[in-house]
Amino acid sequence: MVRLALTELALVQFRSHAGARLSLDGRPVAIYGPNGAGKTNLLEAVSLLSPGRGLRRAPVGDLARQSAGVGWRIGAVLESCGQVHEIDSRADPDTPRRVEIDGKSAPQVALARIARILWLTPAMDRLWIESAEGRRRFLDRIAMSFTPAHAETALAYEKAMRERNRLLKDGVADRHWYGALEARMAEEGARLAANRRAALARIEAAQAGAETAFPQAALALAGPEGADLPDAEILAGIFARGRAADRAAGRTLSGPHRADMDATFVAKAVPARLCSTGEQKALLISLVLANARALAQDFGAPPLLLLDEVAAHLDAARRAALYAEIAALGAQAFLTGTGADLFTELAARAQYVAVSEQDGTSHVTQKDTP
Repeated sequence: MVRLALTELALVQFRSHAGARLSLDGRPVAIYGPNGAGKTNLLEAVSLLSPGRGLRRAPVGDLARQSAGVGWRIGAVLESCGQVHEIDSRADPDTPRRVEIDGKSAPQVALARIARILWLTPAMDRLWIESAEGRRRFLDRIAMSFTPAHAETALAYEKAMRERNRLLKDGVADRHWYGALEARMAEEGARLAANRRAALARIEAAQAGAETAFPQAALALAGPEGADLPDAEILAGIFARGRAADRAAGRTLSGPHRADMDATFVAKAVPARLCSTGEQKALLISLVLANARALAQDFGAPPLLLLDEVAAHLDAARRAALYAEIAALGAQAFLTGTGADLFTELAARAQYVAVSEQDGTSHVTQKDTP
């Protein structure tokens, strides 16, 4: 079976781990231990084997052990679609993060060519009831999983918008300056919207085509004028017409940067924001699993899944269903929980890692059984 699997993971001075090493075989990895022991730090390290700032979006300087006063390093061996790659991600104090793949320096975006990584964290549990910014970030992570260049498109759009906003705040009225920036914003913004629409379509198709214990969500783009338009000419017109109002506000009021993602629990025809806490969590899990199924088709292997404290909010039946879906997908999932009992249903289908903490330093112990 073609697979994507992390077979070696080594941490040096990363978060609470002075040093840690795991040898893995591609099965799901159940990580358990008390709160504050350093379980999520292991997941964060794996998330940094993908482009971006990882599952906590932490600044590079915050990733090193604060008591050590030195840099941090993540080393990994990744089996990806029949090839084996060595990855090194590190940063010295007050320096940007550096990435090497197979001994050669590489940009972060190159990580997306050899791996896809999805995650679900407790901080995302309030996704449906908090601001649109979190949902937009969640949606962009989905879009980037299918189209890695989506991240560069978003950065290009934001850069042009910042320049336009500076003109607005300074009260500049030169239409030529605005026209040039708006043309760039329109081109990148149309690409943003198209990527987002395509990602939602893939997710919905992957949900509809699966037998699953988790509920299906109907998804749609929403937001102010221009938030979901994949048409550069129309977007440019919206920006031009909005100059007066934008100048009064000192910022760009319409466009893809204001997009939102609407979700509805299909079986009940209820908006996600009005669902129970358990239903909202189940919808999130459903979307992550659908994203994984669709990626398995595109990439050729299922992605790595990072599921932080996901089992704590599921009853035994739902936990068993989740573990069964992970096994059927063939994904290497990294799951955390406070106790080994949360992973009883996984049995021999998983590897186990116990995490403890002493004097501010995390310690890991691999086990064959919980």
